Amino acid sequence: MLAIGFASLGLWTGVYWWLVLGRVRRVDRFTIDLADGLGRPDPGGRVSIIVPAHDESRVIERLVRGVLDQRGVDFELVVVLDRCTDDTLPRLRDAAGNDPRVRIVELDHCPDDWAGKCHAAAAGAAVATGDWLLFTDADVLFHPDAVRAAVGLSAAGEIDLLSAFTSLTADHWWEAVVQPPAAITLLRMFPPDRVNSEERPRSFANGQFMLFRRTTYDRIGGHEAVREAVLEDLAFAAAVHRFDGRVRVARAGAMITTSMYDSLDALLSGWRRIFIEGAKRNIPRLRRNAFLVACSGIAPVACWSAVIAGVLAWRLEDASVVGGAAAMLGVFGVISQGVVLTRVFARGGLPAIGVLGWAIGCLYVTKTLLDGATDLRRGRPIRWGGRTYHLQPGPP
Repeated sequence: MLAIGFASLGLWTGVYWWLVLGRVRRVDRFTIDLADGLGRPDPGGRVSIIVPAHDESRVIERLVRGVLDQRGVDFELVVVLDRCTDDTLPRLRDAAGNDPRVRIVELDHCPDDWAGKCHAAAAGAAVATGDWLLFTDADVLFHPDAVRAAVGLSAAGEIDLLSAFTSLTADHWWEAVVQPPAAITLLRMFPPDRVNSEERPRSFANGQFMLFRRTTYDRIGGHEAVREAVLEDLAFAAAVHRFDGRVRVARAGAMITTSMYDSLDALLSGWRRIFIEGAKRNIPRLRRNAFLVACSGIAPVACWSAVIAGVLAWRLEDASVVGGAAAMLGVFGVISQGVVLTRVFARGGLPAIGVLGWAIGCLYVTKTLLDGATDLRRGRPIRWGGRTYHLQPGPP
């Protein structure tokens, strides 16, 4: 009976992952590539690249070098230092040198009714001179053609807000193991085919890369309209949709890379905030996603258990048919998951080594989702960008 139970799990796992592959292929058909913009005509105009930075000494020099290497586009870089307490400023000045395209804005306070990042970004937009406004983060690294591609794609598609899924670094084991299931969970919550739908679009943008037409940004009220949002990207996407604007999300691939966090604790804390806001602070929704992620992480363990139970039944019961079937179905489940995840990882620019740590990564993500639900239920505050936020649960 044990072998039969594990055999069923192996069969279910294999079928599930091939269904996932079908879903991935559909998403691919409705996802645009950022690099496609390089084949579009140059629309002209200046791009103001605006970077809110709070204690970003770890990455600020890399960001500046990447931006200054941009080609084929007229741009300025506006870096807003938001209440920095580290050596971000001297590192920024060293990287910028005397380049006149770099402008530095320093802030020493943030109003109580503003989220820190929103306030800093608004200060950058206030001094920006561009026809296009690109809001990005200090931990982002640009390919030299990234901005030109984004502007070409946005202009050709008459897009009001173009965002991008960036590639994530995997310099540490916890990035390689935890980032993939976390990113895939977010994709499940906001699938690109739904985000890019003309009929019933789902409001989503990635704050790591948001390119606005200046006219659109001003028309929706700029950051003033989303000033209290912990995740301003989701709020911006909804605001653009309210004004009947077009929001699109592109796959950046190797053109944009993000090094999000410098420790496992910071990574889990950051994703907890993202999941809370992505679920619209809905506790049951967070728990449902936790259940789905947990099932996905347990599946390979169940498949290997089917293989072991099948082999034991085969040997102990004199070549039992049930035992052989259980072993084969367990192998079917393991291979199916491995093949599909490898394809998904490769398509999303995720490190292939993460496939081996899938179960562990899913456990971390499951705990992060449940911790988010607990934070909301108990009224525990979250800290981000030098500020503390007290979040209230959203409607069921």
